[in-house]
Amino acid sequence: MTPYTPPTQDQLLAIRVNAGIEELAKSKKFSHAESDLVEAIVEGVGQFASGEFAPLNRVGDLEGAKLENGVVRLPDGFKEAYDTYVEQGWNSIASSIDHGGQGLPFTLSCNVLENLGAANMAFCLLPMLSVGAVEALEHHGSDAQQAMYLPDLISGKWSGTMNLTEPAAGSDVGALRSTAEPITDGEHAGKYKIKGQKIYITWGDHTLAENIIHLVLARLPGAPEGSRGISLFVVPKYHVNADGSLGPHNDCRPVSLEHKLGINASPTCVMSYGDNDNCIGELVGAENRGLMAMFTMMNNARINVGNQGVQIGERATQQAIAYAMERVQSARAGSPDKTPVAIIEHPDVRRMILRMKSLTEGARALLYYCAGQVDRGTLDDSASGMRSEILVPLLKAWGTDVGVEVAGIGVQIHGGMGFVEETGAAQHWRDSRIAPIYEGTNGIQAADLVTRKLGLEGGEAMLTLLDEIARDAGSEPNLAALAQDCAGIARWMRDEASLDDRLAGSVPFCTMTAVAVAGWQLMKQAEAIANGAAPALAKTKPVTVRFFLDRIVPEAIGLKAGATAGADDLYTLSPEALAG
Repeated sequence: MTPYTPPTQDQLLAIRVNAGIEELAKSKKFSHAESDLVEAIVEGVGQFASGEFAPLNRVGDLEGAKLENGVVRLPDGFKEAYDTYVEQGWNSIASSIDHGGQGLPFTLSCNVLENLGAANMAFCLLPMLSVGAVEALEHHGSDAQQAMYLPDLISGKWSGTMNLTEPAAGSDVGALRSTAEPITDGEHAGKYKIKGQKIYITWGDHTLAENIIHLVLARLPGAPEGSRGISLFVVPKYHVNADGSLGPHNDCRPVSLEHKLGINASPTCVMSYGDNDNCIGELVGAENRGLMAMFTMMNNARINVGNQGVQIGERATQQAIAYAMERVQSARAGSPDKTPVAIIEHPDVRRMILRMKSLTEGARALLYYCAGQVDRGTLDDSASGMRSEILVPLLKAWGTDVGVEVAGIGVQIHGGMGFVEETGAAQHWRDSRIAPIYEGTNGIQAADLVTRKLGLEGGEAMLTLLDEIARDAGSEPNLAALAQDCAGIARWMRDEASLDDRLAGSVPFCTMTAVAVAGWQLMKQAEAIANGAAPALAKTKPVTVRFFLDRIVPEAIGLKAGATAGADDLYTLSPEALAG
């Protein structure tokens, strides 16, 4: 596997142009996000990721996490790399200053995760889940809970998880059966006994952090059925004493590890709570409002999973280019010189590499545009906050689809050497494939887009975004046409289509809209380059943007028929006939 080289200049361009970091730094909240500090963070975390996380990527895939005598263990080197990560403060970038964070924009937290994940996607899931746990407790935890748990979660000394899924409750979280019984006396009076089993718990157990703070969904006695009766509880692996020191082990344990297609260094645990009827948890937020509280964590995670598409796209692209530069095969077609050349000279390999680069850069532009809107939302800019809600499903769904496609092209460029494990190209594809599934499948993201997000402000929030793209794309007819098509589909879905029709067309519509936003943001990058920004990218950026606008955008226009076809043909056959 080739080393990871941080794409620092492209990241800085996206942070400045798409997230608008300089405008954010004008606010009181983010005033210390000055240009020198931003550059130092982006360069510093890139160097850290390439030096500490990247060398562990291959060994993590080959050896994986192992459950030994009830304890999850990682290959040699992971503990030392994680300790260095904590010591250097990378976990605390965007968290509240009140609890030991640095109070910087979420945009920079996204950059930390982008570099860590491109270096080692499986390892990066550990801090990614912790960031989500911090977010949930910052918004919904009591003052006492925040004081007890946030400082060490923010530093990374402790890690966090979220526990939703059960054997009978996957995407339908409301079907969960874990229980929480109130404790009325004794040392744990006012807390709850948690009992149940959770599956697919990312980094559910390990020895890298001193404690693990599980956020667990469960039902109180007499709670309503379905999602209206779910509460959220904080369940530490080790009890925490009043002085912050660690007490005895709580009654929770990993039962087994999943054997997965990829991300093998990320322990995906089956977790059991209350085997001895002594698992103690605290209620977070109000009773029966746990799903709302967990959604705060999940929304953060969806942005970070979309980021994973960028991460794996970048790493797969770097690996494919390195191979294409070295692999000599055949003379170039039509050349009078019949000397074999590196495959990067052949037209179709050029096409594949440009596609990989333009898709990855487009997803990166969308990522930082979304992050910038999230940051503006925290500055009481309600319009930006609402726009970020629209962008999240676009980023999560299309961004992760990009990751899978780009990783697949990377295997193709390697040819037969990509299909064997020695080169490492296959690992990128295997790792990428989970991202369209977890934190809400991409079909669920598309459904969210055409139901809840399309309904924001009666549909005007979505239409305002699309109209803005169409206006800005005056010199790019393909992009303008795509934005106009998306606006037309949005109006049809809002005003005429049945719910079935909307859902039947949701995935192509989601892709179309994501490509429109990404193309728009890439166009802004090209304009900045033309005005002197990022001179190191002056040759390459106009080419990748041109490729995206001339080839990716027209492909998205072609999805209109699928977006508006309706649901009738999906239900022509009975389930039995369809299965037969």
